Amino acid sequence: MESQKKYKPQFSFECYSPKTPESVTYLQNVQLELAQLNPDFFSVTYGAGGSTRNMTFETVLDIRDKTGVESVPHISCVGNWSDDIKNMLQNYIDNDIKRIVVLRGDLPSGTVGYGEFQHANELVEFIRKQTGDHFHIEVAAYPEFHPQAKSAKADIDNFKRKVDAGANGAITQYFFNPFSYYRFVEQCEKQDIDIPIVAGVMPITNCTQLVRFSEGCGAEIPRWVLKQLQGFGDDRESIFKFGVDVVTELCDQLLSNGVPGLHFFTMNKSAASNLIWKNLGLDRRALH
Repeated sequence: MESQKKYKPQFSFECYSPKTPESVTYLQNVQLELAQLNPDFFSVTYGAGGSTRNMTFETVLDIRDKTGVESVPHISCVGNWSDDIKNMLQNYIDNDIKRIVVLRGDLPSGTVGYGEFQHANELVEFIRKQTGDHFHIEVAAYPEFHPQAKSAKADIDNFKRKVDAGANGAITQYFFNPFSYYRFVEQCEKQDIDIPIVAGVMPITNCTQLVRFSEGCGAEIPRWVLKQLQGFGDDRESIFKFGVDVVTELCDQLLSNGVPGLHFFTMNKSAASNLIWKNLGLDRRALH
């Protein structure tokens, strides 16, 4: 973990692109509330197969214009060809966007694969060739390893390819066991991977949803956490309170051990992320 302590911590919120006029208004209110916490940036996801490509761009500009906080688009390989990416990058350059999150991306349901780029490192390399050092590029990391990785070593090797291609930093998939993160960082250090690896944070507000997401992305829910959540049944208030306590403690441990930042997957809601942020004292950053 020593290599991570030298980086200035960054704190950010992630949202997904709204699809209806009502959800646009709702997200705007969420972002205005979270902006008061003075995050370093907001990021906006891309949708499976680039399904929300245009809304990602519009949402990025809208968030930045309304909150004054840096807004960061995600770009994924799936469903994109080089001309698409070139046009997208030029749009971002023309609008003074200097940070992006580059991912392989999820396939739309029912498809096997399409697009010119098959892996995130290929897209990072292409972006560097097209735009030089204009963009600060974040990529994904998997402390509990990508669910499609053939082995732990193969996953680390894949991560190193993204770094070697030009990534400036990484944001992890969410996890609830801090030791998975510490171990992952140690393995990266052995591979001479030297970029900040920010911890992805998933606030717990819904047991069924959390189980579904975790099965899809390979994140492990500790048995004691799952049993507690299941024991609450439909008591949403108890689930919320317990979830906030668990994630606050996790984040506190990570920060005490030198993690270079936290990235909250808000699911376009503010209450849990807001409370965890304040529990950690991160809201006091707004006073400086």
